[in-house]
Amino acid sequence: MPMRKKPIAALIYDFDGTLSPGNMQEFGFIQAVGKTAEEFWTMSDDIAKGQDASNVLSYMKLMFDEARNCGIKLRRDDFKSFGKDVRLFEGVREWFSAVNAYGKEKGVVVEHYINSSGLKEIIEGTPIAGEFKHIFAGTFIYDENGEAVWPGIAVDYTAKTQFIFKISKGIFSARDNKRVNASMAEDRKRIPFTNMIYFGDGDTDVPCMKIVGMFGGHSIAVYNPDNPHKKATAGKLKRQGRVSFALPAVYTADSAAFRVVTAIIDKIKADHELQLLSL
Repeated sequence: MPMRKKPIAALIYDFDGTLSPGNMQEFGFIQAVGKTAEEFWTMSDDIAKGQDASNVLSYMKLMFDEARNCGIKLRRDDFKSFGKDVRLFEGVREWFSAVNAYGKEKGVVVEHYINSSGLKEIIEGTPIAGEFKHIFAGTFIYDENGEAVWPGIAVDYTAKTQFIFKISKGIFSARDNKRVNASMAEDRKRIPFTNMIYFGDGDTDVPCMKIVGMFGGHSIAVYNPDNPHKKATAGKLKRQGRVSFALPAVYTADSAAFRVVTAIIDKIKADHELQLLSL
């Protein structure tokens, strides 16, 4: 397979705590069911602990149960409506166009992906949904009336690792388990791990951060600059060698994140040119 004329850089983001300062359920849904964020997440944790169950499936069940108890029907458009009010970190809305423009200037195609334990339907309602090549996240199954009836995809840390392999191979089906596990030569992969930049903030991101770094890519732990605990967590991940960078979740054109990402894009371009010279 001949080398691509232009390398592709994949920027892969967790969502909650990475692009947004809170959990996406906290910007409309939890209020709609008459709970505080603390009450909702305590109830979710109690389900997980009491049943020795998945934290992700527990919060999805709680969303379903609380909505039903309040007479709220959960259709795709209802989830999307909760997404429109999700808060984003400083600079996020302008980030994508700025990075894309830098990549274009350098001859690198930039693609953005979401890899989240949150809900795809809510993310699709946010003002940045159109920026992503694909959104890998949790979803519900819907009945003939278009109402959520059961979890369809629950994304924990193991599912997240599967998705970065799918991104590498150019597979955009969450259901497809055959092609993602099939052997593929490195030079046939659409995006090598060396061309990946992974952004995350928490425990569910650690395996992805580690894998991307092990295979020559770059992982960045971001943190809410107003939250000392989050800053300490990011610093710990860097000290442990889980990530290459620990940076504030600020995405403006003069931010540390932008400087780091543009430097990595420069490296991706240089590595690509060196490979071409070796052919």
